[in-house]
Amino acid sequence: MKRLKRKKQNTGAGVNGNGAVTKEPDCGRKQKLAEIHQALISDPVDIETLRRAAASKGGLLTDELRRKVWPKLLSINVFELPHKPGRDVRKNHKDYNQVVLDVRRSMKRFPKGMPAAERAVLQEQLIDIILEVLKGNPQLHYYQGYHDVAVSLLLVVGERMAIAMLDTLSNFHLRDFMDPTMDRTKHILNYLMPILEQVDTELHDFMIRAEVGTIFALSWLITWFGHVLSEFKHTLRLYDFFLASHPLMPIYLAATIVLHREKEVKQTECDMAMVHHLLSRIPQDLPYELLIGQAQDLFDKYPPSLLAKRAALQSRKSLSISTFQAFQRSTLHQRPDSVLQRLTKAHGSDTSRHGLEAALPRDRGQLWGRGNRMVKMAVWGLSATLGAAVFAVAQTAMDWGPEVLLQLF
Repeated sequence: MKRLKRKKQNTGAGVNGNGAVTKEPDCGRKQKLAEIHQALISDPVDIETLRRAAASKGGLLTDELRRKVWPKLLSINVFELPHKPGRDVRKNHKDYNQVVLDVRRSMKRFPKGMPAAERAVLQEQLIDIILEVLKGNPQLHYYQGYHDVAVSLLLVVGERMAIAMLDTLSNFHLRDFMDPTMDRTKHILNYLMPILEQVDTELHDFMIRAEVGTIFALSWLITWFGHVLSEFKHTLRLYDFFLASHPLMPIYLAATIVLHREKEVKQTECDMAMVHHLLSRIPQDLPYELLIGQAQDLFDKYPPSLLAKRAALQSRKSLSISTFQAFQRSTLHQRPDSVLQRLTKAHGSDTSRHGLEAALPRDRGQLWGRGNRMVKMAVWGLSATLGAAVFAVAQTAMDWGPEVLLQLF
């Protein structure tokens, strides 16, 4: 039985243009801050260094850095952000009712103690962000859980930047989840068991006998774990990692979580409902840096192309996979913000630096004290699980509604 070696937590790793992993020693916080700053002011922007920083131990360290680096990872010009949505964005939109319903059910995603009025403002912005992206991309279809990604972005980068980031993610990293059916989503989930088989055949065979399937990981995948983690700092760390990685990296992280809980799984009764119940509830004290390192190792050792051959999976069925390399190449020739600012002024754009700063949230320490609307999320609700077992399906219907389940079975 092959076992996954646990990586020491004092090592870091990065992701190159092909989505593969490159290892580097942990350089320490000060050196890392200096390297990120130098990468941001280089011309062109040193995107490879930013990817390594986002993927390595500690991620991007602060929300201030995330507001600078996240847009670069997605090749977004911060001086050409979309305008705030107008009132007409909600008119006659086919997904309006479902989006409102999901956002209203997202109260637990906001910090405890946040005044109801502030939360209400954020929820209204969240509705508009989602509808604005969908309106501009009629080929995309809303799915329940999309709002969990959107709210994570909103609470860090603000409304206008969140629109730009969500638009890009929806057309690349999240694209497979935004089809009329969930066929491509199920295709991505199908990578999970082959990863487990390569590392721990005994665990893999146990789960096959239990007929648990992979639905327990659905909410992890389509929300980038935002729906199931109670500590927002862990969500942000994973978003750093995923934004710098291959679109399938969330499924590799899902595999490392299952492997981490191997003893618990094997000690559970070999029954679909029991195993599903265990796996669908993620412990809140997981060693995230360790798991991220293991996910990187798994991706390096068992890349999607290898798994596709061994598991008879067809990567061409995934739009996210097929467009990834071209997307990564497109991020390599970005100009630093100082140059973009001059070019923007030269072209007479009405997006001034002052206007940009006004569109972004302030420092973490200033947000709560001054009542800024971009309050950081501190506590997230636990996930109501998805699954094939009757009790799990019932619980899921209470949380997300039955619409998503009808597409799975």
